[in-house]
Amino acid sequence: MPYTYRDSRPRSPPLPQSAQATHSSGQTYEELKRQCQQRGTLFEDCDFPANCSSLFYSEKPSIPFVWKRPGEIVKDPEFVVGGATRTDICQGDLGDCWLLAAIASLTLNENTLARVVPQDQNFGPGYAGIFHFQFWQHNEWLDIVIDDRLPTFKDRLVFLHSAEHNEFWSALLEKAYAKLNGSYEALKGGSTLEAMEDFTGGVGEMYDVKQAPDNFYEILGKALKRGSMVGCSIDTTSAAESEARTPFGLIKGHAYSVTGIDEVTYQGRKVQLIRPRNPWGQVEWNGRWSDNSPEWKAVSPSEQKRLCQTALDDGEFWMTFEDFKTHFDKVEICNLTPDALGDNATNKWEVTVHQGSWVRGSTAGGCRNFLDTFWTNPQIKLRLTEKDDGKDECTFIAALMQKNRRKLRKLGAEMLTIGYAIYESPSKDEHLNKDFFRYHPSKARSKTYINLREVSDQFRLPPGEYVLVPTTFEPHQEADFCLRIFSEKKAITQDMDGNVDIDLPEPPKPTPPQEETEEEKQFRALFKQVAGEDMEITAEELEYVLNAVLKKAKDIKFDKVCLMTCRNIISLMDSTGNGKLEFNEFKIFWDKLKKWLSIYLHFDSDKTGTMSSYELRSALKAAGFQLNNYLLQLIVLRYSNDQYEIDFDDFLNCLIRLENASRVFLELTMKNREFINLNINEFITLAMNI
Repeated sequence: MPYTYRDSRPRSPPLPQSAQATHSSGQTYEELKRQCQQRGTLFEDCDFPANCSSLFYSEKPSIPFVWKRPGEIVKDPEFVVGGATRTDICQGDLGDCWLLAAIASLTLNENTLARVVPQDQNFGPGYAGIFHFQFWQHNEWLDIVIDDRLPTFKDRLVFLHSAEHNEFWSALLEKAYAKLNGSYEALKGGSTLEAMEDFTGGVGEMYDVKQAPDNFYEILGKALKRGSMVGCSIDTTSAAESEARTPFGLIKGHAYSVTGIDEVTYQGRKVQLIRPRNPWGQVEWNGRWSDNSPEWKAVSPSEQKRLCQTALDDGEFWMTFEDFKTHFDKVEICNLTPDALGDNATNKWEVTVHQGSWVRGSTAGGCRNFLDTFWTNPQIKLRLTEKDDGKDECTFIAALMQKNRRKLRKLGAEMLTIGYAIYESPSKDEHLNKDFFRYHPSKARSKTYINLREVSDQFRLPPGEYVLVPTTFEPHQEADFCLRIFSEKKAITQDMDGNVDIDLPEPPKPTPPQEETEEEKQFRALFKQVAGEDMEITAEELEYVLNAVLKKAKDIKFDKVCLMTCRNIISLMDSTGNGKLEFNEFKIFWDKLKKWLSIYLHFDSDKTGTMSSYELRSALKAAGFQLNNYLLQLIVLRYSNDQYEIDFDDFLNCLIRLENASRVFLELTMKNREFINLNINEFITLAMNI
């Protein structure tokens, strides 16, 4: 389930050197390795055991897998042989070509590779059967520890392997990534961009080749030159076409990496070439400029050497850029660092990150098609204050990522269809309501709602204040998300739903009996009739009165006000501590009750007698409580039913608990200096959970 509470304030991206240890023991890679060395044992990872649970979650192995360490497969295992290169990535019996294409691109950048694949690992002195790799996940770097037991069949690796049979870095990397996502099966099918971002913490761009800009060749050239990771693929029109081979030797629905781009002189003119690579390590393009095509005979050996042209069946090949645009459909670029995104490499981009959740019944409002709930989605204010150099607008990238969906596959979760819209903001720093979106169109939005892990687009808008609304396409769909804002100049972001504020009126002073109005005298007589001679109402008597009165109200639906609710009411109103309500206490409560009932009826917009949980934010604000998203989600989970409805008894209970918590909080902070820095958000969260 999503919804682990996180501070939603914007944060700077972390440094990869600060990778977080993730092993369940709480120990780091170095500590675990040292422990194994001292004991003289080889590491066995209890978090990702060598059994079927680490392989598959929905199927049984088709062959008898045997988990073996590299030393049990070959006599002279090596972590890396002759440097980690793209020829070390050969696909096995797993549909994770998207991952392999990203690994191939990773090998083209030495510094990035060294961060993901720490180079101080080997099978030599100090070997303890333990290895580690670092991946970026939702604004933090994680250090993933694994043992080196790998699935084999007849002493051969079943999944990713190197062309060198005694080289194991790539197979171990695949295992670490499988552990990160829950199993090997979880790696079936995906976007190369997803893995590229996990290797870099970068931000992705996706291009439709057939609609790419005129300077697309330059864009790709600059991307490869600055070390960006680039992948490409051919669309399929049906499941039957997946991994079908075209007459030109290309594979549909298959993730290729782009490893080079260059120009060559041929018959007196310049020809633009591009070099894709098939992660299978074989099966190549057979058209113009393929490995054995006649065009190469007209190119000098020195030029062929410069282009690393070889006639090997290694999955890598050159083709003209025109043929590339004809045969390929999608290109994915992962820019390694924000400052590499612009044309000017010295142009430093600002980055902020927001963590959030869509929770059904409170913040899972769906897209603009669902106006009644759209406004309840999380909202982030974006202040663009500085124009780009020499421009009249401000450039920024908004990247919305849904979290942990691959890991949750075994629980039936799939990628949700996500996107976002950007609106010009009014001056108030508060959550925008339904009427705002009813009458104001968006200034910009994501190109499409799509079921990818991340949706990102680049925008140019005039300086000003905007509100970005991240959503799923359908309402009531739950997930955690991460929103990253990359801005060319300094931009300020603020969570519109992060403040907690209580604004309750002072209770009126009691009216002396001799000054009571005729209405108040009648109310006192009614109270005496219920309370008896002691002029105090118990919880049981209050239960009788409330149910007798509220049952006459035909416009609300509820079973009954329960005894526990009445005890909570007395706890709120009882100033003497005797567990009963005196006349003035009851009178103040009665005024509150009338106000709360009026609020409830007002926000029962469809007049069904119940209130939609999506209206709770506005109803609570009308009662004096401005809550952040986390508190709102907590209350909805506690008080709403399966139809996202809140009946009056639950609404009453909610308000009583909130006011009780607020009163105690104010008393603590005003009377006791020890509590002066007490956080109201944390206090009310605790109070609502009791």
